[in-house]
Amino acid sequence: MIQILFMFSININTTKKHPIIELKDNSTNTLVEVFSFGAMLNKFICNVDGDFFNVIDGYENLDEAINPKEAWFKSCKLSPFVCRLHEGKFNFNNSSYTIEKFYLGEHAIHGIIYNGVYEIISSEANDDSALVELKYDYKGEDKGYPFPFSSTVVWKLTQHNNLSVTTTIEHHNEFAIPICDGWHPYFKMDVSVDACTFQINSNQQVEFDETLIPTGKIVVDERFLKPILLQNIELDNCFQLKNNVEPNCILKGKKLALEISSNQNYPYLQIYTAPHRQSIAIENLSATPDAFNNKMGLISLEPNTTIEFTANYKININ
Repeated sequence: MIQILFMFSININTTKKHPIIELKDNSTNTLVEVFSFGAMLNKFICNVDGDFFNVIDGYENLDEAINPKEAWFKSCKLSPFVCRLHEGKFNFNNSSYTIEKFYLGEHAIHGIIYNGVYEIISSEANDDSALVELKYDYKGEDKGYPFPFSSTVVWKLTQHNNLSVTTTIEHHNEFAIPICDGWHPYFKMDVSVDACTFQINSNQQVEFDETLIPTGKIVVDERFLKPILLQNIELDNCFQLKNNVEPNCILKGKKLALEISSNQNYPYLQIYTAPHRQSIAIENLSATPDAFNNKMGLISLEPNTTIEFTANYKININ
């Protein structure tokens, strides 16, 4: 299905195992590709001096996303917990739970719904934007988190290479449930990570132990208050953002710059520099890793209510 009546258009490819959605700004040829599998952002392509550059370190195709060669969790949805959960265990309402899904070493990682197949609820294109609304209903299949909830994701492309993603979570259990939310995209610029500068609106880092589980302490880290060259800097750290300060961070290459901002429900950024130094994961999080245990940012969501999480990605071209 193609809509090309306006400045923006949508193409939904239903010939693959799961639908693939393209949002396009026809005035600049900026193009966004989203998989209904995982609601993943796989491409964010911008016109750079006549060449088209994808700022997302994604997958070659849908099949690779479904069966990845390595467990990078590129662009996956992080929910109902984010990053690591200590030994996959937590206590809730006087009961103990152990997550069944993916483990890296001794810890469960990256939630439960990262490979959920989302249903396309609606799509719209006009002279101002193109958007798609996707929904996934988690039915409580994992015995470690037997609390059904729904995740609705809206990807929206607007003028000047602006892309937003809003996640709305709700549930109808008889009691409040613990919930976290986040994303795990990898970004690349027109130069290697070592040649990029990076700035974060944060001077506070969540202290981790040797297995990357928070100790419960916040420590001072002022390195990124001003732009700093990432050469020889390795990161797998969580930063607590300053309240109401935008953007969250700025990643600059030679001709490209990425600005990320968010609403108040994403108060943390997890940063991970990939070993190949060609991309960097910048993860908006509602809570810290292991929040089901340390309670840092953990949300107790009442039944029949909703909460929204929004991240915004803007590409500037020098």
